[in-house]
Amino acid sequence: MIDCGNGILLERGVRCVLSDGVTLVSDHYYPSDRSDGPWPTLLMRQPYGRDIASTVVYAHPVWFARHGYHVVIQDVRGRGDSDGDFYPFRNEGRDGAETIAWLRLHTACNGRIGMYGFSYQGLTQLLAAVENPEGLQCIAPHMTAADLYHGWFYHQGALRLASTLGWGIQMLREDARRRGLRAASDRLENVWSNVRAQAAFVPYTKHPAIDDAELPSYVRDWMSHRDADADGAMFWSELDISTRSSRIEIPALHISGWYDTYLEGSIAGYVALRKNAGSQFAREHQYLLAGPWIHIPWGDRAADQNLGAAANFDTDSYLLRWFNHWLKDSDEFTHEPRIRHFALGENEWKSAQEWPEAATTNLYLHSAGNANSRKGDGRLSFVSPEDEEPRDIFVYDPEVPVMAPGGPQSLSGPFDQAVLEMGNNLLVYNSAPVHDAVHIFGRPSVTIYAVTSAASADITAKLVRVTASGRAEFICIGVARSSWLFRDEGYVADQVQCWLFTLEPTSVVIAPGESLRVEIASSAFPLYDRNPSSAAAPQLADHWNWQRSTQQILHTKEHPSALHLPVAGGAAW
Repeated sequence: MIDCGNGILLERGVRCVLSDGVTLVSDHYYPSDRSDGPWPTLLMRQPYGRDIASTVVYAHPVWFARHGYHVVIQDVRGRGDSDGDFYPFRNEGRDGAETIAWLRLHTACNGRIGMYGFSYQGLTQLLAAVENPEGLQCIAPHMTAADLYHGWFYHQGALRLASTLGWGIQMLREDARRRGLRAASDRLENVWSNVRAQAAFVPYTKHPAIDDAELPSYVRDWMSHRDADADGAMFWSELDISTRSSRIEIPALHISGWYDTYLEGSIAGYVALRKNAGSQFAREHQYLLAGPWIHIPWGDRAADQNLGAAANFDTDSYLLRWFNHWLKDSDEFTHEPRIRHFALGENEWKSAQEWPEAATTNLYLHSAGNANSRKGDGRLSFVSPEDEEPRDIFVYDPEVPVMAPGGPQSLSGPFDQAVLEMGNNLLVYNSAPVHDAVHIFGRPSVTIYAVTSAASADITAKLVRVTASGRAEFICIGVARSSWLFRDEGYVADQVQCWLFTLEPTSVVIAPGESLRVEIASSAFPLYDRNPSSAAAPQLADHWNWQRSTQQILHTKEHPSALHLPVAGGAAW
């Protein structure tokens, strides 16, 4: 036992032998007052080294132990000191359930167990909860995804390239070291030192750091199983918790960030359990905290913006009250709102009892045929087009794609889009300034009537808040790939088709004097992989396969392209 001060003891390297003979290793933190034991147990299962224990965003396990919890941080299969082979997500349901069964018999555990953690550690909770293990009484999955295909790796047919490749390289580094592959390890460490530049390599699935037969195949598997409904159906279905949410019968505290990589997955996971958890009790006790944060860290800064003192929300104390409520019967979470969300722009917290399901306000696209760049004549209006307005036209070139909201490194946050909006390879539509504050809360969507010349095409839509000073602040984005959107009725080049798709959710207040802007383009690289515009598979395409394409956007009486906004209270301007 190691003394951590104030009577807290740490026991390192505790071994749990699973039914298949694999041994998992954990560190255990014990509270100071031995006479009060056994205690409720908090479990985190993670692949990054149990000594880290996600302290990049959470208080150290010692802090939770000081508040009367037996805290267990476990290396998942194939990571750290645990045995076995690591294949992300695949074994976490069974391994988590067996770990919980083992913990219930531990002398320090009183039989009441909660789990916490974000990102991968959030998935380990959801996958374990699907197994419905006895003793698991609540979970706290943060910044994660219940549906890995739609919420983690792909966004409406487009691969989230920067995050997928970057995280894949990060995870393969330990695999190379565990397997004694020095050359592979050196390659991975070399690219890791400049990981945000790696998305520029084409074809990306042939990146030399991941295209190594001696390394696990999981990164290449994510990239090659592009369709959750066809060739990838079996691959993704075993990892899809959203289709099995009825098997989860316990309360969950979800935390998401408006600028987090896995925002889509976090919100969808909350909604799925709120609707479909396996009991009325579980459905009634799903809670969501939606903050203004990126993936790491959580606080009052994102991009170059100060989000105000309210953004420094004390998530540790919030989490402690959650566990006290369910594992110590303290009742201190009883009066918490079901949804607490941070309203960007206003930079204050608001509450809601239900997630908004539908848009309430339509803004229609208009122009005189030259909406290209923010210097153009694109407008947003409540009035649907009555005339045959000229089409807006732009050229998409995969060699020179429109960059992601956070630029060529795909950084997260409310970055100023003004420089990106100077190019003629995107369209810009502006609303009039609002007279009264308008609160947008929920999931915006667009209806875009478009003619595209490519064999395969993307349309992106980006929502921007324009401040009184002219700053064009990124709010949220959506993308649709033709192979995904028109998978049933079929995509046809050079014909008018209706692109109806959602953007990622948000909560933002547009203040008097400010306005809204929507950008339409065909890429947001390297946030999403670039569409080659040819018949080539995107993951195998390079300059040899790239083709330019021309996109025409219609806004006429017959084809009224529009932005659909979930405006709280249905207010308009």
